[in-house]
Amino acid sequence: MNAAAIADTATRTVLLVDDHPIVRDGCRRLLAGSFRVLEAESAETALDLYTAGRPDVVILDLNLPGMGGLEAVRRLRDGDPGARILIFSMYDDPLFAARALQAGAKGYITKNDAPEALMTAIGTVLDGGVYLNHTMARELAVMSYAPRGNPLQTLTPRELEILTLLGRGLAMADIAQSLGISHKTVYNLCTQIKDKLGAKSTRDLIRISIEHHLPG
Repeated sequence: MNAAAIADTATRTVLLVDDHPIVRDGCRRLLAGSFRVLEAESAETALDLYTAGRPDVVILDLNLPGMGGLEAVRRLRDGDPGARILIFSMYDDPLFAARALQAGAKGYITKNDAPEALMTAIGTVLDGGVYLNHTMARELAVMSYAPRGNPLQTLTPRELEILTLLGRGLAMADIAQSLGISHKTVYNLCTQIKDKLGAKSTRDLIRISIEHHLPG
């Protein structure tokens, strides 16, 4: 973002959602000169803050306690289809970026990217664009045409969310409560996940989640 663009954003609000205080502190220092910054350490708090203040951009970690990041994206977009959400994650796997964009996010940036990349990503999302760095964009393009080598690519964002929560050790009843859906829906989706991944039991799904290092 150039100086003029930054000046234009000075009255805009960013909602920063991350459960690590040190990450929020670093981002706050980076953004404070250009934006009004709100903070939340959970998706549940973020939803309340968004409803109350309608910030211009949400910077959202995928790996959150309680409700996960993908579910938070869906709920934010359900409440406001125009919500501009930028995923800020430690995971550089293009699978997570693809699922985040499918859920409604407008960009994906990793915590290994340079600080100025975060400012560029915010500017892109504010301008109505979609942000991916060149490497991630290229990998997503290759992934879309390549044979499906990663079995998780066959999962929908909702199925990936449930698999992630299973890997965290949540029971089906807890997953249903966290996602705001019925126990029967969770059970049916777990059956679909098993069919797609060739798993025989919930224990197998937990193992797969852990082996693929899903956010947990």
